[in-house]
Amino acid sequence: MEQKLELTQEWDKVFPLSEKVNHKKVTFETQYGLTLAADLYEPKDAKGKLAAIAVSGPFGATKEQSSGLYAMRMAERGFVTLAFDPSYTGESNGEPHRTASPDINTEDFMAAVDYLSQLENVDAEKIGIIGICGWGGIALNAAAADTRIKATVASTMYDMTRVSGNGYYDANDNEPDRHAAREALSKQRLSDPKEMAGGVIDPLPDDAPQFVKDYYDYYKTERGYHARSGNSNDGWRVIGTQAYANSRFLYYINEIRSAVLVMHGEKAHSRYFGEAAYHYMVDGKAEGYKFVGEPNPNPENKQLLIIPGASHCDLYDGGYTELVGKGEPKNMIPWDKLEEFFKTYLR
Repeated sequence: MEQKLELTQEWDKVFPLSEKVNHKKVTFETQYGLTLAADLYEPKDAKGKLAAIAVSGPFGATKEQSSGLYAMRMAERGFVTLAFDPSYTGESNGEPHRTASPDINTEDFMAAVDYLSQLENVDAEKIGIIGICGWGGIALNAAAADTRIKATVASTMYDMTRVSGNGYYDANDNEPDRHAAREALSKQRLSDPKEMAGGVIDPLPDDAPQFVKDYYDYYKTERGYHARSGNSNDGWRVIGTQAYANSRFLYYINEIRSAVLVMHGEKAHSRYFGEAAYHYMVDGKAEGYKFVGEPNPNPENKQLLIIPGASHCDLYDGGYTELVGKGEPKNMIPWDKLEEFFKTYLR
């Protein structure tokens, strides 16, 4: 039976509500007994059974940020959409918060598909998912596991298991570095398992890398700040991704038969995750992947879209021409392309 969460009922998103959609708060359960909080968006005046899309991410963010914007924009275009807080995140339950698990997080997406499949105005044969940033890799893992998912978009994706085990750009992809990290995490469990780390740095150093400045610009200013977002505040538990480091999400994505669009910015520091995932998914091998698989049985419905001039965070909300949320919108998210993709493969 669905557990009742005390959800914030007022509109507290970082974007205004579209007049073209209806919105309501909902909850649903996972097979791990956790109750997830979500925002359901429906196109106004729509009739009959519609295609549906579940959305989550970025990793450490909440449904009031980028995932809610994606869900609302796709609802404007005729889909029933669900933006949810993952387990141990935002308004969803699971304690202590800010904890991740490869299997639980993959189940989060599949449980969202369960929920959408049971709605009277949804065609259960026409369900897709969108994963943003770290949830892009989780979305691909879910698509590899659950054949009910007919179309998947991984936007500005991270492979959280790869970066947790190998570091950025695989700089720590060696046994001594992994052993040192394992020792530190093992000690952390005894000293203070609830210690937090990893929120966007504040104040921002003048010499911060550009991608850190971009994160600050989204999560720490009025552009994207939210009180329940770990990225906007105190981050993630130090041991919160310990299980990720010994796992690999994408081992079987070369066997995904359904449609997939991997979408990344040309200038994104994370671009290598998306390109490698796409090539492994299609060819069964890619730079940075130690395992080799068979080529995909359905390569014709796999797409890689590199958006000229876009940074990692530009695909959170479209981006702005100046930092600190100033300037004009760059409109880097290709909404027409997303609509075309989902209408093609959820028909």
